[in-house]
Amino acid sequence: MIKDFDELQAAGKDNLEAAVASATAMTKGFQDIASEVADFSRKSFEDSTTLVEKAMSAKSMDKALEVQSDFAKGAYETYMGRVTKISELYVAAAKEAYKPFEGQFAQFSGKTSSK
Repeated sequence: MIKDFDELQAAGKDNLEAAVASATAMTKGFQDIASEVADFSRKSFEDSTTLVEKAMSAKSMDKALEVQSDFAKGAYETYMGRVTKISELYVAAAKEAYKPFEGQFAQFSGKTSSK
């Protein structure tokens, strides 16, 4: 249990610092995710532009279909890779945001179990 006002005030200060650190970690995580999404969008646009150029220069319909098929396969593989990476970034951001509170949870559980 919290014994006096000074201990309560210290706990409040620690909680505020942990909340600020957590918010900072989440902000950085969201920036990393936004950067990854922007890179993916740029690369996707460039790849689509290249596809159109190749398809327009194809000498036959078979060659155009081959170019489109190769593009679809590559786009799918790239998409799945980026989705995996973005998922990992979300998990990393959540872990980093939780870290500042680990001490508070351990301290709280120690105080409540000593009743």
